[in-house]
Amino acid sequence: MRWSRRSFLAAAGSALAACRGRQTPESRSSPPPAAPVILIRSGWQTVNIGDVAHTPGLLRLLEQLIPEAELILWSNALEGGVGDLLRKNFPKVRLVSGETGEDGAPDTPELAEAFARADLLIHGSAAAVARRHVAAWRRRTGKPYGMFGVTVPSSDEAVSKGLDPELQELLDGALFVFTRETRSLDNVKRAGIRKPELRFVPDATFSFQLANEPAARQFLAASGLESKRFIAAVPRLRYTPYHKFRKVSWSPEEIRRRMEVNERHQGPDHAKLREVMAEWVRRTGGKVLLCPEMTYQLELLEPLLYHPLPEGIRKSVVVRRAWWLPDEAASIYRRALAVVSLECHSPILAATVDTPALYLHQPEDGIKGQMWRDLGLGRWYLEIEEVSGAEIAARLMEVRDAYDAAQVDLHEAVLYARRLQVDAVWFIRQHLRS
Repeated sequence: MRWSRRSFLAAAGSALAACRGRQTPESRSSPPPAAPVILIRSGWQTVNIGDVAHTPGLLRLLEQLIPEAELILWSNALEGGVGDLLRKNFPKVRLVSGETGEDGAPDTPELAEAFARADLLIHGSAAAVARRHVAAWRRRTGKPYGMFGVTVPSSDEAVSKGLDPELQELLDGALFVFTRETRSLDNVKRAGIRKPELRFVPDATFSFQLANEPAARQFLAASGLESKRFIAAVPRLRYTPYHKFRKVSWSPEEIRRRMEVNERHQGPDHAKLREVMAEWVRRTGGKVLLCPEMTYQLELLEPLLYHPLPEGIRKSVVVRRAWWLPDEAASIYRRALAVVSLECHSPILAATVDTPALYLHQPEDGIKGQMWRDLGLGRWYLEIEEVSGAEIAARLMEVRDAYDAAQVDLHEAVLYARRLQVDAVWFIRQHLRS
């Protein structure tokens, strides 16, 4: 997907025009319709900067493209500074929390009021559909709803519950189902779902645009990290050990199975990442930042990545020991030359700030990484079981040696993602105005 500079700028202009409302002479002369109210179900957990970043990305798109709408965010994950981050950056958005009972009734007055007032429910980007909450909206209100950038796995795919009859019915009753990669779109179509508007619309994190420059500058100065003279490395276990920090429905046997898989693969997976780090230090004289995408990974940085390194390499490696939010992460990734990650959303955050990233995909991480291929960045999507550390390092050096070209490719991919998102929100706006 190679564009000329002229076509690239023309596409950017088209996206900007869409962001300004796509008004026609007829629409300018028509009386303004009543302001629509949109309820956004997003905000899944605060232990993952990727899950936090979905929400600001979607709110930004809706605020810019449907400025006349009143937005209500339904989130049950506002702790740890996330609520403050959202209130600061989206002061016009009302935040509500709450659950739904067996009959679908909201259990807080603020959520009940949102159900009554909203004209549309939008389910934000996620690894699966929060079917209980969407079903409650459908049952209690009968008003339209849709999914924006979700993964819909089939029954034989990892991570999430498959596309069963209950979910099929819920999707079939939607106004739109926008999946964040094409494999999910294929799953939906194969299931026979035809009524909703069906599209590939990348994860809303591609429109994340928050920053925390003061915190980033302070951290980088204290750590001796110079702009574009370091890479960031992000670890991951094959299965997130949720049972260690929240209630789960897994049986003891399932917990034991997951932990055995983690134990079996954590050594080989992170040995490859260490090889990349060591090669970077030797070849460039640059540094490496070890950082987390999820809270549990703070405990992995030293035993899996730092301590096993040769002493001469360790001197050039910085370990981040404090948790962060995605605005600070994005500001730090902006200064990195590249991000090499076993997680999916740090590469997306890096892409939004013009920093190339390699995503080392583990099979247990599901199908969401197909986004990279869909957006034309397949050479930066590497199956961890199919490549060596040396091959990953070689790919990183290719990025470094042709950095301007890598950034152009990245710009094209992010612009493509945002154009798809703009068109998707335009569809939603047209529905609200009809």
